[in-house]
Amino acid sequence: MKNNALIIILCGIILLLAAALAGTLLYLKNQPPVARGVLPIVEIKPLESDSARWGINFAQEYSTFLLTKSNNTPTTYGGALPSSKLEKDARLVKLFSGYGFSIDYNEERGHGNALTDVRATKRLNEKTPGTCYSCKSSDNPKLWTEMGMAEYDKTPFKTLGKRITESIGCANCHEAGTMNLVVTNPALEEALKKQDKDWRKFTRQEMRTVVCANCHDEYYFAGEGKYLTLPWEKGTRIENIADYYDEIAFSDWQHPDSKTQMIKMQHPEYELYSADSTHYKAGVACADCHMPYTRNGAAKFSSHDIQSPLLAPEVSCGSCHTDVSYVTARVKIIQDIVWETQSNTEDALVAAIEAIAAADNEQSDQTLLEEARQLHRQAQLRWDFIAAENSMGFHNPQEALRILAAATNLARQAELKAVKASVSQELSINHQ
Repeated sequence: MKNNALIIILCGIILLLAAALAGTLLYLKNQPPVARGVLPIVEIKPLESDSARWGINFAQEYSTFLLTKSNNTPTTYGGALPSSKLEKDARLVKLFSGYGFSIDYNEERGHGNALTDVRATKRLNEKTPGTCYSCKSSDNPKLWTEMGMAEYDKTPFKTLGKRITESIGCANCHEAGTMNLVVTNPALEEALKKQDKDWRKFTRQEMRTVVCANCHDEYYFAGEGKYLTLPWEKGTRIENIADYYDEIAFSDWQHPDSKTQMIKMQHPEYELYSADSTHYKAGVACADCHMPYTRNGAAKFSSHDIQSPLLAPEVSCGSCHTDVSYVTARVKIIQDIVWETQSNTEDALVAAIEAIAAADNEQSDQTLLEEARQLHRQAQLRWDFIAAENSMGFHNPQEALRILAAATNLARQAELKAVKASVSQELSINHQ
């Protein structure tokens, strides 16, 4: 009898504990997710464009972000010091002749200056679409939600500008409340979908690169509405992009000297870096180098003074590399080689343009001349893929040099083809 009573008591205790555990689990399941470890001082509204509001809760991050407006220290091949690329390299005027970049092409400044700089560029005109604001303001996520991207893009630049007051900021990368990293640019979301990729399933480390692709990639304006589009349908390598543009017969302008239908590349940092670069394959994110973790007393946070890692290599590179001096020396060697190769490619392109222009007459073989133009198009878009990318090749040295080698080869082929277009006709006339 005593044993039975003991068993009944034990069973009762077990049932009681099981019920308590079930109740606890049910209670925890019904609790809202914890947004952050520290209670916010103020509530941030969804899509809040004023970064100063976010800064009340995240003072360390915001105080460093403000430095992007004044961090104008130059590096050997870039930095944020305002300067004209056309004055540094007169060949660019020839390469972009007939297009706005031959009139005004300046070194990029920090994120805090994005809105000021886009409004100051001499490339603006009465036909400039609102699309040109796409990567310049933290007002965009809210405007895209309210207007839809198609309406946003086709709105004239000056008209849309009346609704834009903030430069790039917190809302471009973060979700209010959770502070999760998010894709805010509809063009990037559409491009990822075409590759059957869902950024919501990416890891946080992956997102520390993907959020940069909200802006730092190649794009074009599609159709009369100037709809922002990333040319990733066939892939993100330069050959994929070139094939895509050829398939849709797209061009940004016609070069007045060579009569070639040309394409202007736009800062394809994401495409070059993600093309199996050493750091990318090692799992290094853009933020690891450009927004390194730092400390202020006991507080550890990601610096939002987004700049070249070369300006603070002890922090940016030193978190992984023990010999920072060796690393920065290697960077210099790589960038010097890429710069020299890129310069040689420019010489080849200039020669190709001049040869095609010289052959542009009724006596030349028009078939060969058109082939020369197509080679010029392919050569220059490859050169520009590296020239417009803001690392002087360091984001992916092997790929950068491979692309520049192909560009030089294509440019020299274009030059030779143009010469043949003239010579073949002369030989034909002499033979007659």
